[in-house]
Parts: sequence; C-alpha cells; structure tokens
Amino acid sequence: TMPSIFSYQSAEVDWCEGNFERSRIIAEYYNTERCVFRNGPQELPRSDRLMQGWSFADTSCPLLLAGIFSTYFHMTLSYVGQLLDELSILWTLAVAYAFWYPRVYFPRCIKSRKHFFWLSGITTVISTFMSFIKPAFNAYVLNCIAFHLLYLTRRELKKCNDKRVHRMAKVMVVWWVLAISSWISDRWLCGLWQAINFPYFHSFWHVLIAVSLLYCCPLVIYFDINYEMPTFKPKLGYWPSDSWPVVVPYVILEKPHKQC
Repeated sequence: TMPSIFSYQSAEVDWCEGNFERSRIIAEYYNTERCVFRNGPQELPRSDRLMQGWSFADTSCPLLLAGIFSTYFHMTLSYVGQLLDELSILWTLAVAYAFWYPRVYFPRCIKSRKHFFWLSGITTVISTFMSFIKPAFNAYVLNCIAFHLLYLTRRELKKCNDKRVHRMAKVMVVWWVLAISSWISDRWLCGLWQAINFPYFHSFWHVLIAVSLLYCCPLVIYFDINYEMPTFKPKLGYWPSDSWPVVVPYVILEKPHKQC
C-alpha cells in the first residue's frame, strides 16, 4: 500500500545525517536542532527597531512559518513536511520580491507596485502547483533564485560609492558561498562524509544561510530606501561594534539637511 503522506520518512528527500540515531521521535536530530536555533527570537539593537519594524513586518510571518515547517520536515522526513518546507520558502521569496523588488527593474508591461503584486502572486501560485510534480527538484530551483539576487546586488553596487555597503555585500556573498557549499556537499558527497562519520553539512547550511540573510536583509532595505524614501539618507551600522568578526547589521535613517 502507498505510505501515508504524513508518515515518517515518506519524503522524496533524505539528507546525509543518519535517522533516529539520537532520538526516537526526531529523524534528523542536528538538522532539526539547527532549524530551531536559526529561527529562535533575536534581540535587535535599539537604533534598529524602527527600521526593522517597518521593513521586516511584511516577511516576518512567512519567515516564521518557513522555520516551523523546516523543523517539522527534518523531524519527520514526511512528504507533507517536505512540501511545506519548500513551499514556505517559495512564498517567503514571493513576498520579499513583491514588496522589495525595485520599480526600476519592473517589466515594461508592469506600471505599478499593485500590478507587480498580482504578477508575483500568479507566478507563485503556478509555481506552487508545479512543485507537486517533482518535489525533490524544488530545492535546486529555490537555490538558483539566489543567483538572480546576486545579479541585482551587483547592479545596485555599481550605483553606490558607500564602502560600508560594498563591504556588507562581500560579507554576505562569503557566507552564502559557505552555505551553498555545505548544501551541495551534503547532497552530492554524502558517501564521503558518512565514511568519515561527519554527515552534518546540511545542519551547517541552516546556520550559514541564516547568517547570510542577516546581511542580505539590511542590504535590500538600504537599496529600497534609496528608491522609496529619497528624502532620507540610509546608513549602515553594525552592532555591537564594527570590529567584531560577526555582527548584527542594521540601517539608520538620516534625514538630510535642506539646502538653500
């Protein structure tokens, strides 16, 4: 008989980490643990509160759901968990594109942000139905979206002379390269890591991609302010200090003085 789509290990994907080695109810212990760590509450610097509340309100709910579904997937390796994990990421990206994609890059047929919302929504609904055809292929497609984001970042950096912005972009790319390398290593070199008893690179992916997003989101906000709030001058800051190797970046709004 066909196994239930809610059953343990009914998913099309099984990552390199051994199943049920450290718990009777958690299939992939370290992958699940890293998901919980990644999506735990984070305290933001006070100077960042206003900026974060304005910018992350649109994506905080989809990000939270993505974290919950990813945790559920790695805990059960169920078919439903796999789909929820992948589709929550797809819809989070759709929301981010809908709210933050610069108007200057809109297709010529799109005349307003409202029309772009409709385009993003219809495209995402179609992609959602297509995701059921071969769920194991979804993760590769979702990862490829990062290349478009890197392309947009490169175009924006050409217009920007702020060294802090360029520095943040470089750091973001470094963390992303480490993250995607961990993901690919776990997927394609699993036999090697199991041979040396270290099959945990997918759990590293969860942490590394979270750090990359920590730099990516303020960078997107910075560019968005330049387009949507031209009367303000955005400035990047680092908490607790610029000299720390790993920091929490944030955006400060500085209203420029009026010129006579």
